[in-house]
Amino acid sequence: MEVFFIYKNFKFFEVEQEKILAYFVLLKAKTVIFLYIERRGKMEFKHVPIMMAEVLDGLNIKEDGIYVDCTVGGGGHSLEIAKRLKNGHLYAFDRDEDAIAKSTQTLSKYLDKVTITKANYKDAPSILKELGVEKIDGFLIDLGVSSYQIDEGERGFSFVHDGVLDMRMDREENVLNAKDIVNTFSYEELVKIFQTYGEEEFARNIAKNILLEREKKEIETTFQLREIIENSMPKKIVFSRGGASKKVFQALRIYVNDELEGLDKVLEELVNLLAKNGRGCVLTFHSLEDRIVKNVFKLDSTECICPPKVPICICGHKASIRLVNRKPIVAGEQEQKENSRSTCAKLRVVEKL
Repeated sequence: MEVFFIYKNFKFFEVEQEKILAYFVLLKAKTVIFLYIERRGKMEFKHVPIMMAEVLDGLNIKEDGIYVDCTVGGGGHSLEIAKRLKNGHLYAFDRDEDAIAKSTQTLSKYLDKVTITKANYKDAPSILKELGVEKIDGFLIDLGVSSYQIDEGERGFSFVHDGVLDMRMDREENVLNAKDIVNTFSYEELVKIFQTYGEEEFARNIAKNILLEREKKEIETTFQLREIIENSMPKKIVFSRGGASKKVFQALRIYVNDELEGLDKVLEELVNLLAKNGRGCVLTFHSLEDRIVKNVFKLDSTECICPPKVPICICGHKASIRLVNRKPIVAGEQEQKENSRSTCAKLRVVEKL
């Protein structure tokens, strides 16, 4: 079913297909300035793995190797890793119960060589040691949010789908969710979150308006928050950003799930677990996390870290890895066309010395 109607300078398209109702708002110049998708019925867990070929090439999989997928998601990357193992083994982790269920289904033919554990990827090194794993031949961390988590409105991750503000990766975890934060945190705390984790230039105005609105009624849904955000900045910014709420929603998600805290530590632990010539691959999707990964890998691949003016090395630091790619790998043009979520992805690969 397609319905078309004109309002002033905008052309609206309404298309209903397979339980999805999508509204596209276009200018006469055919530039998309707004997209809203209403979910009709519960969605299936779907996630398109980013840079599959590049990840597999980066891991340089050995058929008898031990590999770790720290963020298994729907199991896309893990499936291709498992297919390439004969006597090897894959350990897969995820904190999301829906991801565990989906990846178990995806990997059902390979469960004899795959161990799937519901856990935060930051706990993977300690769990591996408990399982008796002393060395690994490769690890993958995909720091992106799955398409399912974004598209499933009830998870509260997306400003495109209406749902209760939640944003917890692990809904069984007893932590503050996004709704708690926007309704109870002070102005100063909200500004700090939006600036630190979202690099949002309108953080102060957004925080001020959140406080004003929550005095009238509780902010419960993603669309309520989106409206407040969009009303807190000039309309030309709303229309030019391609998602005016993106930075605030990112900031809340990072804070709720404590995504950046301990990332450097777990990277060090995983690098230490790598056997000689083992590979580590990390997919990042925004500058904050990519900066952490870049800095850890830069330090671990540097022989001497003495100040430049020191005539001889006195630090004793030795490189433990080499950078397989000096600059991050990005998705190819075709993949970026087919999967818009790959456009901001960066892949960094290292090899143990």
